[in-house]
Amino acid sequence: MTCTHILGFPRIGAHRELKFAQEAFWRGEADEAYLRGAAATLRARHWEAQRAAGLAFVAVGDFAYYDQMLGMSALLGALPRRFGFDSAKLTLTQYYELARGNAAQPAMEMTKWFDTNYHYLVPELASDTCFDGGVDWFFEEVDEALALGLPVKPVLIGPVTYLRLAKSHEAGFDSLALLPRLVERYVRIIDVLKARGVQWVQIDEPALCLELEEQWLQAFSTAYQALGVRGVNVLLATYFETAAEHAARITALPIHGVHIDLVRAPDQLNAWCEALPDTMVLSAGVIDGRNVWRADLRAIAQALRPVHAALGERLWIAASCSLLHVPVSLSAERKLDGEIKSWLAFATEKLDEIRTVGVALDEPLAAESLLAQADAARASRRTSSAVVNALVQKRTAAATDAMAARQRPFAQRNRLQREALQLPPLPTTTIGSFPQTPAIRHARAAYKRGEMKALDYLERMRAEIELAIRRQEALDIDVLVHGEAERNDMVEYFGEQLWGYAFTENGWVQSYGSRCVKPPIIYGDVYRPEPMTVETAKYAQSLTRRPVKGMLTGPVTMLQWSFVRDDQPRAETALQLALAIRDEVLDLEKAGIRIVQIDEPAFREGLPLRRSDWPEYLEWAARMFRMTAGGVADETQIHTHMCYSEFNDILPAIASMDADVITIETSRSAMELLDGFGAFAYPNEIGPGVYDIHSPRVPTMEAIERLLARACEVIPPERLWVNPDCGLKTRDWPETEAALSNMVRAAKRLREHVAALA
Repeated sequence: MTCTHILGFPRIGAHRELKFAQEAFWRGEADEAYLRGAAATLRARHWEAQRAAGLAFVAVGDFAYYDQMLGMSALLGALPRRFGFDSAKLTLTQYYELARGNAAQPAMEMTKWFDTNYHYLVPELASDTCFDGGVDWFFEEVDEALALGLPVKPVLIGPVTYLRLAKSHEAGFDSLALLPRLVERYVRIIDVLKARGVQWVQIDEPALCLELEEQWLQAFSTAYQALGVRGVNVLLATYFETAAEHAARITALPIHGVHIDLVRAPDQLNAWCEALPDTMVLSAGVIDGRNVWRADLRAIAQALRPVHAALGERLWIAASCSLLHVPVSLSAERKLDGEIKSWLAFATEKLDEIRTVGVALDEPLAAESLLAQADAARASRRTSSAVVNALVQKRTAAATDAMAARQRPFAQRNRLQREALQLPPLPTTTIGSFPQTPAIRHARAAYKRGEMKALDYLERMRAEIELAIRRQEALDIDVLVHGEAERNDMVEYFGEQLWGYAFTENGWVQSYGSRCVKPPIIYGDVYRPEPMTVETAKYAQSLTRRPVKGMLTGPVTMLQWSFVRDDQPRAETALQLALAIRDEVLDLEKAGIRIVQIDEPAFREGLPLRRSDWPEYLEWAARMFRMTAGGVADETQIHTHMCYSEFNDILPAIASMDADVITIETSRSAMELLDGFGAFAYPNEIGPGVYDIHSPRVPTMEAIERLLARACEVIPPERLWVNPDCGLKTRDWPETEAALSNMVRAAKRLREHVAALA
């Protein structure tokens, strides 16, 4: 029988059970035993789903209380030394302090996991890091699964990927110098698994799909020469791109199987088949682990039949990557349009798709009815009138490059904007959202359930907007925001008002920690039927003499943070989004809004993993942003925001977006990310985040002053803005006001200092 398995399963639960247990623990409303019990219940439920689907293994070790990279650091005994925690005795309270910070230390740095919207915590290493062992949580989870009588396949992040994604504050640090010590720790882990009777271990090495220098490629040989001979079969898992050029190198190692992503890189199959020795398994990732459309199971089975004939039981069937990136199950979706629902497969449904492909290879006749059902769903999607909109098609065909350009260059616009806005030096602002209090969430839920009338809801949201405006005025912030009380999510809110989008009730996906999002589904052509934010922005501006920013989400982020249709190029869908947002920008300007912020936090996230593929993406992604802003007057100031990504290698593309002001996350890296903007001589204005909003830690005025002084060493003060790292919706009002008060005071102190030097 063909072996079927997955690389990992969503850990948050179909109804975000892990999130609520985490947050209860953080608030002190639940103890550690409660949280551990909730986690164990989820793990057992997810293992049972895999067993019920007939998979040959259940994935164990893919669970994390916050993040899998943090969990790996805890297992290895490689915690940041600055916290002073004993790795072997780490408590969950301490674990969460690593992720969220405490009174003495800021949280570990966070950034995107390859080109996904999942955020991982960056390991902090030093030249004397020993990897001398940490907590046993991983082994306890293996024991749980074994006690349930399940066939386990433990999952580990590989040593080369771990080192590649780690960082150090030491000058001249060479992470590969740690490889021998790190491999020793992995050897001990595998030996413990062997003692428990584990037969297969999955070691994830997505870094193999990057463009690697020779010393990093050699690191794979060094590591797996040791790891492949410990008496446990090693499945080396790659995903998110092709690794075909390394097939000969990897298959020469003493490992026992390789997993490849045939959704992102279907052309790599032949290279791996040719290089595969007779003793090695090939795991074919043929079910999309990152999107929600039902697979063409018949086409997949047909493509794999020659491989199955050649490899037999050495061909395994799997999802392309961990199912962490998709929602748990369609079973909870009661309101989703029936036709659209028939086109979709979430994680649980993908388990059945994996099983169906296996059955189709082993017993084609037995799988025929299942394949016919999949065929019917795909045919429905191809012929549905809901997918294609003639009006949108006509408009996108008429779009021109001239629409993606401002009238004057930045230097000339900047003078006009300074005259129009009359802002002080180092103007202060925030990124957009203010605390989403329980009262706000309750009102929104009541309105959605029909328990609150539309006019009552409008008045309630207007009261929240006025509260946000008055509090910002009291803090003496220069450029205000309306606070976004009416918005559930920066993508979902806009998608709900656009044609071509569908929404779920429980399609939750983990972004980081307890932060979950419900990515909307772009199933058809996108169009804005009417203004989305104009009345709200006008009302907020009517409450104050200070400028209030119009707040929009950019086309690339709308694309990246949605599940996107796969029946046309992504750039074409992005253009439809850009034209819809352009209409909103122009309507905001007509309504008297003088500053419009078009957020693009996912701009870098969309980069292909291979640099050779970057130019095409960067060209159209930057053009899409310019398309949204290209129609406004020079006096209208366009802002954008980006967060938690490395930008230094794409600065020319960011500059080509031609935003008048860009705000970025920099506090966790102590302004390190800003260095590249200085070296590049970024030409426009910039607001480096001066405190981390993902931590409950309130920064002192002195700490913010130090960061601003550091920023002034890199960027001329006349081009600096002062702002937090990101939006404030996850914080509460007391800590928000305390932090912003310190931020404003620090900005005023620096203004005085700069004026004295002038």
